[in-house]
Amino acid sequence: MMFPEYRPRRLRRTESLRALVRENILTPEHLIYPLFVVEGTGIQKDIEAMPGCAQMSVDKIVDEVKMLSDTGVSAIILFGIPEHKDERGSEAWSAKGVVQKAIAAIKKAVPSMLVVTDVCMCEYTSHGHCGILHKGDVDNDATLESLAKIALSHARAGADMVAPSDMMDGRVAAIREALDENDFSNTPIMSYAVKYASSFYGPFREAAECAPQFGDRRAYQMDPANQREALREAALDVEEGADILMVKPAMPYLDIICLLKQEFTLPIAAYQVSGEYSLIKAAAARGWIDERRVVEESLLSIKRAGADIIITYFAKDFAKNYYGNRTA
Repeated sequence: MMFPEYRPRRLRRTESLRALVRENILTPEHLIYPLFVVEGTGIQKDIEAMPGCAQMSVDKIVDEVKMLSDTGVSAIILFGIPEHKDERGSEAWSAKGVVQKAIAAIKKAVPSMLVVTDVCMCEYTSHGHCGILHKGDVDNDATLESLAKIALSHARAGADMVAPSDMMDGRVAAIREALDENDFSNTPIMSYAVKYASSFYGPFREAAECAPQFGDRRAYQMDPANQREALREAALDVEEGADILMVKPAMPYLDIICLLKQEFTLPIAAYQVSGEYSLIKAAAARGWIDERRVVEESLLSIKRAGADIIITYFAKDFAKNYYGNRTA
C-alpha cells in the first residue's frame, strides 16, 4: 500500500503545533471598539438591537474605557448622539459637543487609549442624511466645509485620529487641508474609503439614532454590486492624503478587503458592522451557534482577507474571553 508522501494533518494534531504554523494572528491590539456617547450624567441605555452595547454618557464612557484598557483593547471609535439636532447638523462641530467632551475626558483619564472619531453628520442632522441638503438632495461640495469643521473640532479636543464616513467626494482633501492649516498635520485620517449602501447597517441606526427621515443613502454610498469602483474610491482617498483605508461592511465584502490589500500599501481597516454583530448575537442566543468560536472565526476571516485593523463590537468580549484561550 502506498502512503502519501506529505501529510498535512501532522501539523494539526495539537494546539501547540497549530499555533506554531498559524498564518494569521489576531490580538486585541488589532481591534477598535465602537462607543456611543450621549449628553447627560449616569446614563447607560442598552441598545435593544445590539445586545451588550449601550448608549452612555461621558462619565460612563470614561469608566468603560478604563475597563477596556485593562482588558487589552487599546483603541476606540466614538459616535455622538446630540441632545438637539438641526438641518445643518451644527452640534457636530461645537467645541462643547458631546463627542468633543468625551474625547477630552477620555484622554485625561486614560491618556494611552487611542481615540478615533467618526466624522459624519447623520447623527446630528434633523433629516438623518450625511450632509447639507439642497432641494432634497445632499449637496456634496457644501458638505465638505462642515466635515472639515467637524474633524478640526475633534482634533482640537484631543482626538488621535479622525475617520470620515460620509462618502462625499473630496472630503479627505478638505479635512487634510483644514488639519494641516491649523497645526494638526500629525493627525492621521482613517478614511471610510469603500463604504457600501448596505442592509447590514440596520441596528446601528437604532444605536446612533440616525435613520434617514426620507429616502436612503444610495446616492452617495457605494452600490454593493460594484467591485472595481472600490479601487477608484480608494485611489482618490490615497491621492487626497488618507493614512488608512477602510472597507465597510467587512464579512460580506472580504473580496474588497483582499483587493485593496493587494493594490495599496497603506494599512487596511475593515468594519464588522452592527448587522454582522447582531446576527451572531441572535443566533447564539438561540443556541444555534457557539458564539465564542464564531466570533473568533469571523474576525480571523477578516484578518486573513487582508485587514490590518478591525473595528468590531466584539472587541471587548474578544479581549476578555477569547484571546489566548483557544481549546486544544
